[in-house]
Amino acid sequence: MKINVEVDCTPEEARRFMGLPDLTPVHEAYVAQLVDTVKNGVGADGLEAMMKSWGPMSDAGLKLWQQMVEGMSGKPK
Repeated sequence: MKINVEVDCTPEEARRFMGLPDLTPVHEAYVAQLVDTVKNGVGADGLEAMMKSWGPMSDAGLKLWQQMVEGMSGKPK
C-alpha cells in the first residue's frame, strides 16, 4: 500500500507548524554585517577572524592562510 500526502504551504507556515524559531532578525543582522564588510572592505583583522571562524585550525594553520593571503596581495614580508 502506498499513501501520498501533499501539503501546500509557505516556508513560514511550515516553520510555525514544526515549532521552529523565527531566525529572521538573526538573518537580517548577518546580512547587514556582510553588506557593511563589503562596502568598507576586508581588513587584516577581519580576514583573521573569518579564517578562525571557518574551522578548528591551529596557529600553524592560521599562519599558512596568512602567508597565502600575503603572497596573493604582493605585500613584502
